[in-house]
Amino acid sequence: MNLFTNLYLSLDQTNKTNEKVAAMRDYFRKARPEDAAWALYFLSGNKPRQIVPSRRLRELATELAGIPDWMYEECRNTVGDSAETISLLLSEGGNKNDLPFNELVRDHLLPLRGADEEVQKAVIGKFWTDLDRAGIFVLNKLISGAFRVGVSQKLVMRAIAEEFGLPVDIVALRMMGNWEPTAEFFRTLTDANLEDEAPIARPYPFHLAYPIEDDLSKLGSLKDWQIEWKYDGIRCQVIKREGEVFLWSRGEDLINDSFPEIVAAAEELPDGTVLDGEILPFRHGRILQFQDLQKRLNRKKLTDKLLAKIPVILQTYDILESGTEDIRQKPLASRREVLEEIAGVEGTIRITEPLRSASWEKLDELRDESRSHGVEGFMLKRFDSPYRVGRQRGDWWKWKIDPFTVDAVLIYAQKGSGRRANLFTDYTFAVWNDDKLVTFAKAYSGLTDEEIRRVDRFVRDNTRETFGPVRSVEPVQVFEIAFEGIQRSKRHKSGVAVRFPRIHRWREDKKPEEADSIETIHALLEEYEPEANR
Repeated sequence: MNLFTNLYLSLDQTNKTNEKVAAMRDYFRKARPEDAAWALYFLSGNKPRQIVPSRRLRELATELAGIPDWMYEECRNTVGDSAETISLLLSEGGNKNDLPFNELVRDHLLPLRGADEEVQKAVIGKFWTDLDRAGIFVLNKLISGAFRVGVSQKLVMRAIAEEFGLPVDIVALRMMGNWEPTAEFFRTLTDANLEDEAPIARPYPFHLAYPIEDDLSKLGSLKDWQIEWKYDGIRCQVIKREGEVFLWSRGEDLINDSFPEIVAAAEELPDGTVLDGEILPFRHGRILQFQDLQKRLNRKKLTDKLLAKIPVILQTYDILESGTEDIRQKPLASRREVLEEIAGVEGTIRITEPLRSASWEKLDELRDESRSHGVEGFMLKRFDSPYRVGRQRGDWWKWKIDPFTVDAVLIYAQKGSGRRANLFTDYTFAVWNDDKLVTFAKAYSGLTDEEIRRVDRFVRDNTRETFGPVRSVEPVQVFEIAFEGIQRSKRHKSGVAVRFPRIHRWREDKKPEEADSIETIHALLEEYEPEANR
């Protein structure tokens, strides 16, 4: 338990990628396989359902600490995290219990779900008495189902790969699908002497585009460029080798299970083919919204109803391997000719059709139509460009449309977490519906550190009511909120949900009555939403 606790604290106390990887490598080097398997399980984003209800943990903590409920709530509101609050309220036990991590989870924590309350009290109370403050904190995270730490599955795979001398794609392949956190699984995962099972599945590094920064005229003649719509989907390489099909996302995830219709279509490709493209939700001849596509991800099973409601296509725009030959160094124009031989403009796998324009000025006008086509703008690719590795300037550019923006009023604030646990950094904004403000969106990013401190002071000085950790404030501050997409939602009072909301700027020059109205929001919805979704 101590080794895992130290790992959690190391990851929680840094935002530097290399330090996170180093901490995980150190843990996996020292941990026994049976413990490392459970650590991998949690670090990869898996977690069992809540073992003990939060209410029960709060009751046990107040009883052991000998404090009333109201005092616990005040402490919780100040700290901003229940697990940390309990660890601070309880006396340290001097770390008298260092159970192996797998035994702690398997034999003590998981059996608590559904157990008698007296059993829960006895087991949790004993751990709280025996563990030090850090151990109590991490234990509470595991029990409450709120275990989160700032690492992605990709970063965990990188740490495993580096520590055990394996390519990342082999680690990803071995972690594909459902797996049990056992010592046997971890040994197999990290065995560098096993036969390399990944070559037929291995994707190529993705070529990434830079955003346009200069005047378009500096790109030279328009005739030198292939112009494509920039699609808002999931970037994907489709691999057909030795009769098997693999779908890799840009995040190095194997996503075969999420998109069986693309797998089925790819089985008809010539063997030794690798395509690069974008998975898009597509129905009745129209691209649906990205939020629809997200409903297909990370599901154990896709129902027939979901498949029918959110069908997908692969909009392919490049070919990297043909007849088992790596053709990435051939110019784009040549690769395009090969691609046209195997992909048409219809079907589940279809080719992107280049756009034509008489001038850069006319192309700029066409860009204004992007949202009506369900796209984000343009991709500009030089005809003579090879398929490079990573993000490099010069050959591929992305020219996105500007985000939507709305002026909204700050009405609620809540403290953040981690290093911002004592600052109000999580905000709720509203727009006008006649003479009333209705909740529109939440945003957590976009302000400078100095602006965050100023907003924090405003919240503390202008609180109207307190609802647990949330404070309502005087509705006088206006902020410009930017977002990428908008869709109808029955769960939101405004009737809409927005994608990637963030604070664009603090409009201290505006009075609250100058903020936008719900009618403005619905007008944006009509502009953005495909007719097929209305």
